[in-house]
Amino acid sequence: MLSYYSPGQCDAKSLSQNRCGEMVATSVIVVNYNGIALLADCLNSLAAQTYRDFEVIFVDNGSSDGSVAQAVALMPDVRIVALNENLGFAGGNNAGIRRAQGSNIVLLNNDTLVDPHFLEELVRGVDCGRRVGMVAPKILNYYDRTRIDSVGGLVLCRDGLGQGRGRGERDEGQYDGLGEVLVPSGCAALFRRELLDECGLFDERFFAYCEDMDLGLRACWAGWVAVSAPEAVVYHKYSGSSGAYSPLKMFLVERNHFFVALKNFTCFMLLALPLWSVYRYLLMAYVVATGKGKGKAGAKWELASALVRAHFAAIAACPSVLRSKSGLRRIAPGQFAKLLRRHRLSLRQMILSD
Repeated sequence: MLSYYSPGQCDAKSLSQNRCGEMVATSVIVVNYNGIALLADCLNSLAAQTYRDFEVIFVDNGSSDGSVAQAVALMPDVRIVALNENLGFAGGNNAGIRRAQGSNIVLLNNDTLVDPHFLEELVRGVDCGRRVGMVAPKILNYYDRTRIDSVGGLVLCRDGLGQGRGRGERDEGQYDGLGEVLVPSGCAALFRRELLDECGLFDERFFAYCEDMDLGLRACWAGWVAVSAPEAVVYHKYSGSSGAYSPLKMFLVERNHFFVALKNFTCFMLLALPLWSVYRYLLMAYVVATGKGKGKAGAKWELASALVRAHFAAIAACPSVLRSKSGLRRIAPGQFAKLLRRHRLSLRQMILSD
């Protein structure tokens, strides 16, 4: 029996039971916006999982391409959350989480294909310890499956920008021995329900990009731990939904990384933030001039305009962002800073990589 939900509707009984009247352990949330061409790989690979104690919640952000009908055709038992407008990655996932019944919440991009043991290995990871609240799978490039998108989640630069660990490198198992990591990528991740109840959901001001880093760092401050599960393998069509290096992506990333810093950095880190930002912009000017790394992106003037607009938007939002800073702090600032140092990515490495 297919279940539909619209914004504002929530039946307590329907949220506590699956279609057979039984609880499920894991809820998989797939957010979609006009991604009909991406759905077969994603949903068919979920249907082939060895782990069976899960539900799939398909959140549609007001698509006009027939995505909902396609999702139902591919997976008749999927639970549909049909939104009237595009709430982005943050708002879409929040809508799904609010309707999910599982004690484990798995987020999965619609532009992915997962290995049959994906869910089994993620759930095994979260069972490693009571304060393990996040699990990061191995995410590989869909088109070249020897190349890493991220293994062991995200690593963080000094100015609040994050990137997948090992992005672009050939996967030779060099990160498979990781234990504790910083935060998982929102592309594919498991969060314990208890963590989300305690730390809150995604900040919907982000709309898309960097919201995974914000939620993960809030969880770190609250004493939760993230671990790597390299046997849980995902193949990702990178930027399949938004387009690589588009002006919209530039605007959102540049604005949102300041939100991450304002909400999660210590006072000392924030004092150094302008210097690290200037350094990054010098590196960006270099790669644009030489066409190296991320400087190979097109539409340079449009990207530059998006960057400027992002700064004005971040400045305008500063008061409200600072007011929303979480007061839940179970670890000392020094311990938090040490955690970031262990999982740091240099700005030079980020900008010069593709």
